[in-house]
Amino acid sequence: MFLDKLKARGWFELFANTQMGCSQPDVAEFYASVSISEGVLLSTVKGVLIEVDARALGVILGVPAIGFDLYVREDKSLLGKARLLELAQHLSQQPGLKNP
Repeated sequence: MFLDKLKARGWFELFANTQMGCSQPDVAEFYASVSISEGVLLSTVKGVLIEVDARALGVILGVPAIGFDLYVREDKSLLGKARLLELAQHLSQQPGLKNP
């Protein structure tokens, strides 16, 4: 099912291309300092500032970026309070969580 979802989203090649390599320490450093603000992803790797928006990141990775802004928007009210709480409980693995 996961592979079907990747194919439907147009991301299958990104995960299936074994010729694409990456440095695990660099990826860890990237994620350790990543932040998203006003639709722009910011991170630093080896002292180099990386700053891209969803469209540019989609081009770089060769994947569709349509709708990405909905995932990272800071105003989550579109989801509704009950759904937001449900997602927070699931993602934090804390079913007793009272506030998202």
